[in-house]
Amino acid sequence: MSSILILGAGELGLPIIHSLAQLSSTIPPSSRPVLTVLLRPSTISSPSPSKSKEIASIQNLGVNILAADISTSTASELASHFKKYRTIISCTGFSGGAGTQMKLAQAVLEADVSHYYPWQFGVDYDIIGPDAAGGLFREQCQVRELLRAQDTTKWTIVSTGMFTSFLFEPFFGVVDQAGEDVVVRALGSWDNQVTVTTPEDIGRVVAELVLQDGRTGVVYTAGDTLSYQQVAELVEQKMGKEKVRKEIWALDYLRAELGQDPENAIKKYRVVFAEGKGVSWKQDVTLNHVRGIQTTDVRSFLASRKNIVGQP
Repeated sequence: MSSILILGAGELGLPIIHSLAQLSSTIPPSSRPVLTVLLRPSTISSPSPSKSKEIASIQNLGVNILAADISTSTASELASHFKKYRTIISCTGFSGGAGTQMKLAQAVLEADVSHYYPWQFGVDYDIIGPDAAGGLFREQCQVRELLRAQDTTKWTIVSTGMFTSFLFEPFFGVVDQAGEDVVVRALGSWDNQVTVTTPEDIGRVVAELVLQDGRTGVVYTAGDTLSYQQVAELVEQKMGKEKVRKEIWALDYLRAELGQDPENAIKKYRVVFAEGKGVSWKQDVTLNHVRGIQTTDVRSFLASRKNIVGQP
């Protein structure tokens, strides 16, 4: 019987847990994998009713809880936990700070884990490279180098583009509220394209990979791939053309903005997306297309929301 450890239960971790539990339920009990999620002790003991409800919902799925703190543990301490599991899926995000992703990868290799899905749920770091936007994705590239330099642990990287909701977060600046109206901005040009996927769709793809498909290397998903012009048109259809204002944030402007605030991660992201390399791919190369997994495009995403910007 195989064992799967999911690191974290946040915006992506929860959908992956739910999808794994749902797909696992179709497997005969004798072959069904054991699912465990790693959570910080402070999360488990939190007095917050919402946290308690969230943990109870995870346990009701038949998922075990492992208490450990990634941020304060060494790679060897993490390896002592990891060695009990055949497959590890990292859903930690970037919240752990610099060095966390390398520490996790080193712990996985030290533990001789059979298959690792690192936190690479995003753009194509191979194309973007380690030096783009002041080294924004340097550690992600280093993780890939580390995994490629060995042949003991199998690994699968799932390139998803940005989370669909991120496109409509005011702090990112592509779609923003302007009084009663909405402003839509193109990063670089209106023809630049971006790939987006919802966490729920990523969860289904990851469950399919882990439990049925098993392929290794870099895999692509996409809920939608569209230009900023198409984003603007969809917002106009939702809001009414008279309520939408369009602007371009040119690449030179965004680079100058970053130059004045070089540690600002959001401004780094804007530059990367304005450069337009490694941030989009066609649907026909995606696993969801190959495996016939239904995903949510931006039109459907907007149709499900009352508010365009920020929270639904």
